[in-house]
Amino acid sequence: MNIIVTGASRGIGYELVKLFASDPKNKVVAVSRNRVKLEQLKRECKLGNVYPAVLDFSDKDFKKDITLQVLSRISTVDILINNAGALVNKPFEDLKIADVENVYRVNVISQFEFLQALLPYMGKGQMPTHIVNISSMGGLQGSMKFPGLSVYSSSKAAVATLTECLAEELKDRNISVNCLMLGAVQTEMFEEAFPGERTEMTPLLMAAYIRDFALTGANFFNGKILPVSKSTP
Repeated sequence: MNIIVTGASRGIGYELVKLFASDPKNKVVAVSRNRVKLEQLKRECKLGNVYPAVLDFSDKDFKKDITLQVLSRISTVDILINNAGALVNKPFEDLKIADVENVYRVNVISQFEFLQALLPYMGKGQMPTHIVNISSMGGLQGSMKFPGLSVYSSSKAAVATLTECLAEELKDRNISVNCLMLGAVQTEMFEEAFPGERTEMTPLLMAAYIRDFALTGANFFNGKILPVSKSTP
């Protein structure tokens, strides 16, 4: 299978690439702006089937690099994990427009641009291409909200609604789109959001769940917003 994982230089994305790459039949394109961490990740994956792609989703011009960095490595896309994300933790009255623009660019706008570039390469196999958007319980309507996370949580709510829209628009093109709303996982981003807090969920445990869902979920779900959480936050 040809698999793309964004946000691959740390946390859940890093572990996801290693899990997918453990199957020699997979080709895994690992996307991040951090070249050093991607090269480290490639060395840790011994089978030679990981292809680092250096893209910075906060850069408004990142789309021009997709062909060279991603599409030169694979001819079709079987699984896309939209895992890249940005977070700012500030009281609402202290937010600058630059904070809002950066988080929305990485978490929402870049997903539009990335998917538009990849669409011609999707839905070409016998099984549907599966797009898995990684969102947050903070973006789930009716879930508990926390001070300082208004930009992050609202951007993740946008990802959930985008998922529903894409599933409807792409359903006749052999493409399934689902969204996983993750709860607390002990990642660097979680520590930015909740300094000093600890959770039992590790990046590896969550990555294993996402890997299994990406491989099988398109058989059962399309356009679904699925909470994945045992705790609050």
